[in-house]
Amino acid sequence: MAQNPAENSVVLDAKGLRALAHPVRVQLLGLLRIHGPATATQLAERLALNSGAASYHLRQLAAAGFVAEDAERGNARERWWRSVHQLTRFSFEDLADRAPEAAMVYLQSVHNTYTMRTQQALNGLQTLPRQWREVFGMSDAALRLTPTEAQKMQDEIWSVIDRYRRASGGVEPREVERVWVNIHVLPDIDIAEQEVES
Repeated sequence: MAQNPAENSVVLDAKGLRALAHPVRVQLLGLLRIHGPATATQLAERLALNSGAASYHLRQLAAAGFVAEDAERGNARERWWRSVHQLTRFSFEDLADRAPEAAMVYLQSVHNTYTMRTQQALNGLQTLPRQWREVFGMSDAALRLTPTEAQKMQDEIWSVIDRYRRASGGVEPREVERVWVNIHVLPDIDIAEQEVES
C-alpha cells in the first residue's frame, strides 16, 4: 500500500485489497475512522458480532497496515484500536487483473455499507430537525459522456468535496453534523452489451 501523508490516505495494492475483501473489515475500518479509537468489544456491539470475531478481523486489518493498537488507551485488560489513515483510494483498473475476485468482494462490501447508511438515514428522516430534512437529497442524472469527460467530472466533484473537508477542519459550530456524500459514476450496462455485440 502506498500512503500519502498529505491526504492521510492509502492507495490499495493487491495485499491490502485482499485484507479488505470482507464486509466486516470494511465496516470495522469505517467505524474506527468515523468514531475514533475503540476496543474490539465496543466495535462488536455496534456490528452485532461476538468480540472474538471482531478481534480476529482487527488483527487481519493490523497485519495489512490499516489499523494499529492505540497504546495510549490500552492496558493489560483492554486492547484499543485506531485507524492508521482516514481515506482508502482504489483503482479497479490496477487491481482487476491481479486480484479480480478480491476486487469484486471489496466493491460489494463498500456498496453494502453505502446501502446500509442510506437506509439508516431514511429510517431516521422523519425525526431529523426541519433544516436537515430540507437539505436531505437523493437524486441521479443520466449523462452522455466520454470516459475522459466522466473522469474530469469526478475530479471536479472531488475538488469540491476536498474544499469542504478542509473548511470543516477547524473549530466546529454546534449545528455541524456529519454528512455522507456518496458518488457513483456507473456506466450504463448497455455500453458493455453493445461492445460485445459489435
